[in-house]
Amino acid sequence: MKIGIVCPYSWDVPGGVQFHIRDLAEHLIRLGHEVSVLAPADDETPLPPYVVSAGRAVPVPYNGSVARLNFGFLSAARVRRWLHDGTFDVIHIHEPASPSLGLLSCWAAQGPIVATFHTSNPRSRAMIAAYPILQPALEKISARIAVSEYARRTLVEHLGGDAVVIPNGVDVDFFASASPKEEWGGQTLGFIGRIDEPRKGLPVLMAAFPKIVEACPDVRLLVAGRGDEEEAVASLPPALRSRVEFLGMVSDADKARLLRSVDVYVAPNTGGESFGIILVEALSAGAAVLASDLDAFAQVLDQGGAGDLFTNEDPASLARAAIALLGDPARRAELSARGSAHVRRFDWSTVGADILAVYETVTDGAAAVATDERVSLRTRLGLSRDSSA
Repeated sequence: MKIGIVCPYSWDVPGGVQFHIRDLAEHLIRLGHEVSVLAPADDETPLPPYVVSAGRAVPVPYNGSVARLNFGFLSAARVRRWLHDGTFDVIHIHEPASPSLGLLSCWAAQGPIVATFHTSNPRSRAMIAAYPILQPALEKISARIAVSEYARRTLVEHLGGDAVVIPNGVDVDFFASASPKEEWGGQTLGFIGRIDEPRKGLPVLMAAFPKIVEACPDVRLLVAGRGDEEEAVASLPPALRSRVEFLGMVSDADKARLLRSVDVYVAPNTGGESFGIILVEALSAGAAVLASDLDAFAQVLDQGGAGDLFTNEDPASLARAAIALLGDPARRAELSARGSAHVRRFDWSTVGADILAVYETVTDGAAAVATDERVSLRTRLGLSRDSSA
């Protein structure tokens, strides 16, 4: 099968959606499918052979974060060229409701179109206001996937229609087989995420850290991710700052080793999460997971069966839960065993098969994907009238 996948966010900046698309593409290629991914990327960015650059992205506030998106007339032209050259059996668009390549691709294509919705935003006024512009694109979609029940709920409430829930995938064995690093072991907490993005919750963890150290004097915190390290520890008493070790951006291999090494992986995210791929990776590595009680996180952690939960944005609740886990090896071992069993449902062997089944449903007896020349981008945006409309 010839499959085109559209990534809405910049390939240059690591993120959950980009990793999901990368892993999906590589899984499909291993199965023998022909895959091309269209993604925003700077010209100097080294790209895998299956990725086609749609040009540089620009930062845009989106879903409580800053997303690097690609949207405009030049991007639209590149989308059309990619569709024309690709002769795809199916295209799989991620985040078609965002002002990105996803929406441009929906407008530009006709034929078998699968769309995945990642965003969980129950009060999105912008999405409701944009519905008249989005509707013609969304009506072209042949099948919809939501990565969680909460992403599905956002879709149903704001955009209408429904979706099958297929979670983000992970290579469970990659994380499970990683070798722990000796220097990262022994009374350690782990955090992975963008340091200076408030919704990732590092300030909540920092606020809890003094209480944790008070009860567990040997504890260390390992932080992996980009951001201002000095600012991240500025709220800590100077005597505690040496207990926080910043690892910077880590490779996939080192991320797996980190998750295999820590006693407790902490996910203090405060909102804007529809799934939580880092939780799945931590479970795959056998880590005991402690996460804020966001609805999406509770779902991934089997409502607390595969990991412990604390009250969102409550440093005292986080501290109590972390202290309890650090002091209870038996509980950590129990969570590790439960998590390792629970996480198998997120392995690519299962998730990939479910996505392929959706592709097969929409391509059965259908013509290949082609460009839709009926309405121009200027007309879509209300900038001109189109005689072909």
